[in-house]
Amino acid sequence: MTDQKSTQATGSVVIPMAIIAGLFFIFGFVTWLNGALIPFLQTICDLTAFEAMLVASAFYAAYTIMALPMAYIIERTGYKNGMALGLFIVAVGALIFIPAAYGRDFSIFLLAQFVVGSGLTILQTASNPYVVKLGPPESAAVRICIMGLLNKGAGVVAPVVFTALVLSGITGVSEAELAALPEVMRDAKLNELAGQLVSPYIGMAIALAVLGVAMIFAPIPDIEDEALEGQEDGNIRLSGVFQFPHLVLGALALFCYVGVEVIAGDAIGLLGKQAGLDSSMSSMLTSYTMIFMVIGYALGVVLIPRFISQQTALMGSAILGVIFTICVMTGSLQSNVMSAATLGLFGMPEIPNAVYFVALLGFANAMCWPAIWPLALSNLGRYTSKGAALLIMGIAGGAVLPPVYGHFADSGDGQLAYAVSIPAYLYILFYALKGHKMTSWGGKSAAAAAVEKA
Repeated sequence: MTDQKSTQATGSVVIPMAIIAGLFFIFGFVTWLNGALIPFLQTICDLTAFEAMLVASAFYAAYTIMALPMAYIIERTGYKNGMALGLFIVAVGALIFIPAAYGRDFSIFLLAQFVVGSGLTILQTASNPYVVKLGPPESAAVRICIMGLLNKGAGVVAPVVFTALVLSGITGVSEAELAALPEVMRDAKLNELAGQLVSPYIGMAIALAVLGVAMIFAPIPDIEDEALEGQEDGNIRLSGVFQFPHLVLGALALFCYVGVEVIAGDAIGLLGKQAGLDSSMSSMLTSYTMIFMVIGYALGVVLIPRFISQQTALMGSAILGVIFTICVMTGSLQSNVMSAATLGLFGMPEIPNAVYFVALLGFANAMCWPAIWPLALSNLGRYTSKGAALLIMGIAGGAVLPPVYGHFADSGDGQLAYAVSIPAYLYILFYALKGHKMTSWGGKSAAAAAVEKA
């Protein structure tokens, strides 16, 4: 309550929300570039599916490794300066793409991804609890949905922009065409492709640095300082958050969710290549997943909490995830009937049925993030900031599950490999039905244990 009152005392939450919304668009754009980048790097660096998914692993591993350091930085700098620092770090990561592209060096690409992920870690750690605090808890999912519309809307735009800037004017880049070239010509073509990354990433680095400077002077309140007000010891230990089962189980739910979200958003291009689509079309497929996610977020804004609760939305997401995953595994890679009957009506290029159901997983995934956050952060009190850091560490699912998918795709069938998502959706269903309600590990309530611990 103290946080909310102090925020309201500034006069209005409109300006802070607008600024945070802009940040959500930015890290949505950067994050979902991965969907276009993965099949692109698979081509220019001659990668297997497992190696290609390491692009996502390097990005999301940063959330686990850097979550606590970034949380401590926020405690010392405040939200606003922490967000500015995050933008500067992402800009540095964008610059590292330049030597990676010139050398077609996959290890440097992975380093660049880790640095970009580190910058986004501090942005995520600060912005998500900020949105939760800017209003009543029962409508927190709606506020996160609004942020998600911008985040996933950026995901629609990012692959299209990537394709336009990097692949426009480049011909002869399908797998079959590249394989038919003599080695010297093939190497020259791949160097030409890689060089196309340089100018866009220089532009991105400049834009992010300018936004970082602007954030320093942005008119948003620092709510973290009020969160620690009146405490005898401002340095709340991370171990204290393990007193709250619904938080710990929520972090595991986020681990599962981010894993399946990345598989749906970033691996769809690999399945598109398996279906015979060319490089340009495969790099744009993430946009299809993001379109369905945007539709899901829009429905969340309308339905929550007026017609359905946050936990009901989460339950529905998990059930749809299982259904659509089974459809991916059994769908046709030749027939386009599903997309022809829907996307074709809007003039969008048609895609095979199995790929279409991967895109539909975006709809199933849409409500997971906005529902899990408020359920997991409920009633944490002064442990909220460390609880948010634990949830951010759950983003490691994006580093772990996609390579598992890649392993099974390499050793078997990229279509059947989507089966790795089913256990994750089943766990999310458990959290929606029971996990978020758990208040004790065995008799003593989490709140009571936390008081004793303090």
